[in-house]
Amino acid sequence: MNPATGKRAYLLIVDDTPTNIQLLAEALSTQYKIRFATNGPKALQMADQAEPPDLILLDVMMPGMDGYEVCRKLKENDATRNIPVIFVTAKNEIESQERGFNVGGVDYITKPFDLALVRARVRTHVNLKWRTDLLEQLANLDGLTGIANRRRFNEMLEAEWKRAGRADTPLTLLMMDVDHFKLYNDHYGHGAGDDCLREIADALAAALPRTGDVAARYGGEEFAAILPGCSREGAAAVAERIQSLVAAKVIPHAKSATASNVTVSIGTCTLEPGDPRSHTEVLEAADQALYRAKQEGRNRAYHV
Repeated sequence: MNPATGKRAYLLIVDDTPTNIQLLAEALSTQYKIRFATNGPKALQMADQAEPPDLILLDVMMPGMDGYEVCRKLKENDATRNIPVIFVTAKNEIESQERGFNVGGVDYITKPFDLALVRARVRTHVNLKWRTDLLEQLANLDGLTGIANRRRFNEMLEAEWKRAGRADTPLTLLMMDVDHFKLYNDHYGHGAGDDCLREIADALAAALPRTGDVAARYGGEEFAAILPGCSREGAAAVAERIQSLVAAKVIPHAKSATASNVTVSIGTCTLEPGDPRSHTEVLEAADQALYRAKQEGRNRAYHV
């Protein structure tokens, strides 16, 4: 059980022989969530999802695309490159193992299986993956609000833009600014300002219930979100939900020229399938939409 999330690790078993999958699944299913693929392309598709596997057990010898090629493609994809791969093979030659390590594998298990050894090696690499994820997560979080920081947002934006292009699905970006926040800070003090930003971050995160959505503090009083697979209509609904949750906080703002409580302005931009714009251009468009929302009176959303 992952101590950070309380969830069982998810293992993806990739093998073209059903009896091998069954044997490994029976040995590991009491401790881990198991899914399987019987060929390389299906494995790549399953790995590149909003909930990626924590570890892949990958057969070397498969028809069509062998395990080495699957591993190489996993490591070329930003969204899957950090998933550890244990090769499963009947081969025990040094050359075979060296090739596996060279394409990015972390370990080998050989057939016929020593199931006690399989469980031990899987446990070791899952625990290592969890520790690595935790350290990376801490490095990617905003220290004040606890949501993603700008560095993480930029990394995820590029990855999700690439994923949207491959999957031919829409991608929406959202930029959000706390209205008249300098006046709030000047009037209530920086401690209260920090508390306000935490409340806004909480509202933003609560409005994004899907696993693949990303809420981030972009800088100062500005926040951002990545909404994979979200249409323009969906973006409008998300923006409305965010503003409702912020309003429900009822944070007094005596110096606001917009309302008696804290409000936010929001800009969104949706990249539809076939749109040639880069991820940086879509981000700029969302920022321009935010500027329009503020120009038109604040406490509103503008969609492009």
